[in-house]
Amino acid sequence: MSKFKRVVVGLSGGVDSAVTAHLLKQQGHEVIGIFMKNWEDDDDSEYCSSNVDFVDAAAVADVLGIEIEHINFAADYKDRVFSEFVREYQAGRTPNPDILCNAEIKFKSFLDHAMHVGAEKIATGHYARVRQNTVSGRFELLKGLDPSKDQSYFLHRLNQAQLSKTLFPVGELHKTEVRRIAQNIGLPNAKKKDSTGICFIGERPFREFLNRYISKEPGPIKDPTGRTIGQHVGLSFYTLGQRQGLGIGGIKAKGAQRGGGEHTPWFVARKDIPNNTLWVVQGHDHPWLLSPQLQAIDVSWCAGQAPAPGAYAAKTRYRQADAPCLYRPVVLADDPAGLALDFSEDQWAVTPGQSAVLYDGEVCLGGGVIHSASACPD
Repeated sequence: MSKFKRVVVGLSGGVDSAVTAHLLKQQGHEVIGIFMKNWEDDDDSEYCSSNVDFVDAAAVADVLGIEIEHINFAADYKDRVFSEFVREYQAGRTPNPDILCNAEIKFKSFLDHAMHVGAEKIATGHYARVRQNTVSGRFELLKGLDPSKDQSYFLHRLNQAQLSKTLFPVGELHKTEVRRIAQNIGLPNAKKKDSTGICFIGERPFREFLNRYISKEPGPIKDPTGRTIGQHVGLSFYTLGQRQGLGIGGIKAKGAQRGGGEHTPWFVARKDIPNNTLWVVQGHDHPWLLSPQLQAIDVSWCAGQAPAPGAYAAKTRYRQADAPCLYRPVVLADDPAGLALDFSEDQWAVTPGQSAVLYDGEVCLGGGVIHSASACPD
């Protein structure tokens, strides 16, 4: 049996997926490109245009000498990712749609389509790695070798079936090397800026976008003494740890507060949904912003089963250093198979709706959606 495979690559128009396709072709695989269109509403706007990305992806395919297919997954995306995004924000939580997009679209709808056209593997330009454990036979999700670009956090919901069919060639490289390869082989997008933000929002002001889908219900902004110091436009439009856009920059604290003085910045610390109240504190290290423990629900483990309770490391947000913690399974009202993490050092602005992802060294074990976090005592 030939070691070379038919591999379908998700070509996004960016440099990482372009180099992914090049590396696989260099290895002798039969490479086919697929461009995924995941968003249709106002897609021709200045903020979010997949048309430009498709032109870039097609130009890459032309240089590499591979076929490219344009597939529309917008209906799946709206039903399985965007609708959940809106529900979570409406409930006052802060979801991460990129994680759900990977699990539901890029490694489900896209994977299913690739298998339908005869692919043996799929590949994307994510900075991560897959390894089959020689003892257990299970597939493991590993961090990318470039610590500044590692994207395993966004991929932690991938299961054994998905990992067994997936290749991440650029996960073995540093970003500088990827750029160098693209330049050397004359890829037209070698210097293209990396995309930022959520695909359906693009570079547009976030609150402006949410305004179109989420109802506003203004309410009071209060400090820890209970004093009303402003008015919020709706709890859905704020996230824990937020500093900008509060409209209370000139307000001074009443009396001395732990964590900050009169002129230190205000941060969102709590969202009281039943009373529609936004609580803010002064100072980055105010006790209300620090949590020694969290609980998570909707847990997904890459191995298909939970790891043994014990000492690991975790991230509660992307681009965060691994934080030592103790993991244990817990039964929660919202999920009988939840998890709890107890940290050796308090974590800053642990945010419900975001993901807590567990690591054992370079191996990403999985994680869950943050349900609640305990604040440090005043």
